[in-house]
Amino acid sequence: MIKRDYYEVLGVRRDAGEDDVKKSYRQMALKYHPDRNREDPKAEEKFKEASEAYEVLSDPQKRQIYDAYGHQGLAGTGFQGFSGMNDIFASFGDLFAEFFGGGIGFGAGRAGARRRGHAGSDLQQNVSITFEESARGADKEISITKQAKCDACDGSGMKPGTGRKNCSQCGGTGHITHRQGFFILQATCPTCRGEGSKIEASCDECRGHGRVQKKKKLSVKIPPGMEDGMSLVLRGEGEAGTGNGLAGDLYVTVSVSKHDFFERQGDDIVCKVPITFVQAALGAKIKVPTLEGEEEIAVPPGTETGDSIRLMHRGFQNVHRRHKGDQTVEFIVKTPKKLSKKQKELLEEFAKS
Repeated sequence: MIKRDYYEVLGVRRDAGEDDVKKSYRQMALKYHPDRNREDPKAEEKFKEASEAYEVLSDPQKRQIYDAYGHQGLAGTGFQGFSGMNDIFASFGDLFAEFFGGGIGFGAGRAGARRRGHAGSDLQQNVSITFEESARGADKEISITKQAKCDACDGSGMKPGTGRKNCSQCGGTGHITHRQGFFILQATCPTCRGEGSKIEASCDECRGHGRVQKKKKLSVKIPPGMEDGMSLVLRGEGEAGTGNGLAGDLYVTVSVSKHDFFERQGDDIVCKVPITFVQAALGAKIKVPTLEGEEEIAVPPGTETGDSIRLMHRGFQNVHRRHKGDQTVEFIVKTPKKLSKKQKELLEEFAKS
């Protein structure tokens, strides 16, 4: 299915600010929320579409990639959109609480939301590639150290064979209340930190945290055309969440080394090729390097320094669409500094003629 433009989905201009994007999403979320449209089967799809658009346009990095390369560019980073309502709730639970005041749920109710845990932190890693690898793509292996889910307790923090029990301080509600005159104040329970329950016995491996520090090797597929400073997103490869919350993401930033001969300009490449003044005057056929090997080109008669020719489709593959840039060959006419007696005589003869 062809995805609609995210700005069109939310009904905002391409230069819309963060507040305008958030305001528009609030209106659409209220309009199409499934709990308010139980008889409209299309409402959920519209709700998911708006949520996906909001995730991209509210994230500066994702929005920059989308503005430059569209949906295909986001796909190159690993972004796949939302597959279901659980994905939306996990990503926007706090935002929905702000919009709806807890009055609209997703079937689990407020207690379910309270126990869903906390998402893990995102991580960032750099990877270096050569100029040639950025042109043709590459597979790189990276190593990261992160907080990963404890295998012994499957991230629960509980000693195998034990369970959870209601918090004695809050009675399982996750909050405590204080009365001050006519006012009743409610705060998160400090004992269970809003969970409403506590584990009976901690896991010996992770000491109740549900996470342990691990080293992990990952294979990163870098597509052709990646520019210096661009990032790929590996979903779920960040730090593990707590309380079985979602794992964070890993952002892999690409660093491309400079080339001795080529210079990249967008999807195009430029190179400077020296020629003799005889070749410049009479014209000649010479071989020049390209990203795909040497190629023979014709130097037109009367060429001067700064003149150039363009080799079509010899540049970089665009990361967004099936388009390749070109290669510009700029000529530099080299004047010889040492001449033999015979050469001088010939040049003098040429000058007189």
